[in-house]
Amino acid sequence: MIVLVMSVCLYVEASTCKNVHLTYSAQSVSPMQCMMGGQAQIAQWSNGHPKWQVKRWKCVSAAEITKDI
Repeated sequence: MIVLVMSVCLYVEASTCKNVHLTYSAQSVSPMQCMMGGQAQIAQWSNGHPKWQVKRWKCVSAAEITKDI
């Protein structure tokens, strides 16, 4: 399973940050497909969360989500 991990911070308080995990449920999604399709997922998430700014993101296997970006 592939996870899109985004590091996001509040626009009004840049020191308030968190990691957000979006999981691809399809077993056949590769990290490269996640990187290519992830931009659309990030845009969709950003539209629904206008107070947050995505600072960076990466695609990892579900086993690696405990590591920092």
